[in-house]
Amino acid sequence: MLVELVVENYAVVERIRVRFHRGLNLLTGETGSGKSIVVDSLGLLFGGRASAGVVRSGATQARITGIFEAPANPEFRAVLESYGVEIEDGELIIEREIQANGKSRAFLGSRPVAAAVLRDLAQHLGDIHGQHDQQMLFAPAHQLEILDAFAGCEPVRQQVTQAFQAWSALRRELASVDQGEQEKLRMADLWMFQKREIEDAALRPGEDSSLEAERRILLNSTRLQEGAEAAYASLYDSEGAALGQIRAARKRIDDLRRFDDALGEILETLKPAEIAVEEASHSLRHYLGGLEADPGRLEKIESRLAAIDRLKRKYGASADEILAFHAGVAAKLSAIENTAERRARLERDLAVAAASYEKEAGRLTQAREKAAADLEKAVRKELGALAMGGTVFQCEFGTGEWSANGRDRVRFLFSANAGEEPRPLEKIASGGELSRLALGLKTCAMPESSAILRTLVFDEVDTGIGGATAESVGRRLKKLASRNQLLCVTHLAQVAGFASHHYRVEKRESGGRTVTSVTELDAAERTQEIARMLSGQKLTPEAIRHAEQLIKMASAP
Repeated sequence: MLVELVVENYAVVERIRVRFHRGLNLLTGETGSGKSIVVDSLGLLFGGRASAGVVRSGATQARITGIFEAPANPEFRAVLESYGVEIEDGELIIEREIQANGKSRAFLGSRPVAAAVLRDLAQHLGDIHGQHDQQMLFAPAHQLEILDAFAGCEPVRQQVTQAFQAWSALRRELASVDQGEQEKLRMADLWMFQKREIEDAALRPGEDSSLEAERRILLNSTRLQEGAEAAYASLYDSEGAALGQIRAARKRIDDLRRFDDALGEILETLKPAEIAVEEASHSLRHYLGGLEADPGRLEKIESRLAAIDRLKRKYGASADEILAFHAGVAAKLSAIENTAERRARLERDLAVAAASYEKEAGRLTQAREKAAADLEKAVRKELGALAMGGTVFQCEFGTGEWSANGRDRVRFLFSANAGEEPRPLEKIASGGELSRLALGLKTCAMPESSAILRTLVFDEVDTGIGGATAESVGRRLKKLASRNQLLCVTHLAQVAGFASHHYRVEKRESGGRTVTSVTELDAAERTQEIARMLSGQKLTPEAIRHAEQLIKMASAP
């Protein structure tokens, strides 16, 4: 629902700020006063095309800001989340700037977005039905939505959507298998060669690291032996060796302990040191026993490492990576062998999913075809009350591609003149006829239990009518406004009498410039405005009494 609209430097508007309400918001004023500016600026907030010609003369840019009460439906929230926009205090701010050079910018919650984003949101926020703004009603997808709303078949359509998603997922998986199979067959020979080459090498995990370590030992065997022997002599096998010195020290302290027991603690401290030195000596002796220069073994290691390096250049930086690569190609070769079985399983599942979709889509088609006949009757009845008696309205069915909304293609056909063949709306209906048709469709298709979620705009829906027909239009607008927010531009006093909130649009001269203002009227001002619409600029007592009567009549149940 539109809560507030601010328009700055747009056409003849310098700045207006208007708060709108739930129910029927009617705008009236003299011809050319700028009533349609409100509609056009709202169209920009819904992602409409902008042009430099709308910028007020002398201004660098026009700016339109709308504050909306955000719908609570999950689809709308999902669209906002996809663009990273959060709602604060249940309200959403949409802004549009049009530069004097023709460039425009859009903002959603103070974040710059493309105009296409606003068009995505518009379907959840509202519709504009004006004499030059009928594209949405022309769209077959929107016509199908109207029929579904009238039919109340949302639960069935959800089942169709789920069946379509399941079928589509299996189709994508099967296509991937087919595409992957061709590629895999082209690669199979290469994978087989790679697998054999790695298997022939008989690699062991970590083999390259262990061979590198052994190679370092063999290349430095002389230095290792000399150093280990010197260390062994220092610890055990030389005059003044560490083990002999520790043992001598322990013996002396042990002799002195007869005189002072406190030396026993020092003696105990030396015992682990003696054991550690002795164990280190034995380990060094064992190490020296295993050291030997083996030119033959070194040659074998060098050859093996060279072979592993050749594999590393192709398959990985280490023996472990090469073995992992081997496991990968082995799995791919195994998958080729299992592809036929997997494909057969997917084809069976796809056939089941297709049958399920056909069943659910058939149910949806039946519901739509049954509802279409009722919608045709209801719309013709509504149009008759809107001075369009004798018009033909039909729902034409066709079969299209499978989709989440079913397999039906629906077009609304229309003929305003008896005897004329009905044709698609965009090829035959005039602006005024389309506005009244939109009003009739909305009146028929809007569920009685529908919450007030959308802003519906009707620009001069009363064109070419008057009298009792105008009263019928007003009553239908009032009925529709009980479940929506309506903004309506009208020239007829009979329609204006039904307003929940009445706004007067005026154009005047100020400081040598033409400016437009929008004023919400109180009860007395409203009566005078409707009287003006009846009698012109000169108000008469009769016109005022007639205006009061119209308001009273419109307020009656």
